[in-house]
Amino acid sequence: MMSLPTSPADLERFGPNFDAEQMLAVRDMTRKAINQIAKSMRPGMVEEDAVEIAKDILAEAGMTRGWHDVYVRFGSNTTKTFGAPSDPGVILGADDIFLIDIGPVWKKWEGDGGDTFTTGTNQEYARCAKDAREIFHVVREHWAKNAASGKALYGFATAEAEKRGWKLNLDLSGHRIGDFPHAAIYEGPLADVGFTPKSMIWVLEIHIRHPSKPFGAFFEDMLLGDEFFYTR
Repeated sequence: MMSLPTSPADLERFGPNFDAEQMLAVRDMTRKAINQIAKSMRPGMVEEDAVEIAKDILAEAGMTRGWHDVYVRFGSNTTKTFGAPSDPGVILGADDIFLIDIGPVWKKWEGDGGDTFTTGTNQEYARCAKDAREIFHVVREHWAKNAASGKALYGFATAEAEKRGWKLNLDLSGHRIGDFPHAAIYEGPLADVGFTPKSMIWVLEIHIRHPSKPFGAFFEDMLLGDEFFYTR
């Protein structure tokens, strides 16, 4: 059995097609697709139909291939971890929460992103979605200011989630990204990395859950400096 590389140089090396400009372009396409998918969601829709709509939107953008499945999760399915199947037949309510997680590939480059949205006026749902985004940025800023390691980032993220009354799902704890496929270089979690990760080639994931109620929220984007984020 081949052992995984462990040095920073090995874990952060590029493939032959890596192109920073193209990576940022695919990131922009991914964020736009997430927002377009969210705008297409309607109360009364069944989750399985929502996934098909998301796939159609990605296909229209030329991102027909994905390095992971397309996830649109409604209500109680927002607590599910990556790769876990959703409970079938869940319908989006008029006062509900849903998340989107996509990993499209455009030509030779990977995109990856996620966000959480709400319908109606439920304040707990709205706070959960907002906190997932805010924890992402607080953790990202901690990395930028303190040169924190991947392990330290997720220890910090766990504490930030607990301060706000949520549980952090460490099964979704960041990963490499790059020219397709990044798994040929490293497919383990960012939370296991004992050095300061470089910008642009890692993804930071934040998945929080209510400690007792069946809902959660997710936010995911590339690990980048402040200049790449214009709004919070």
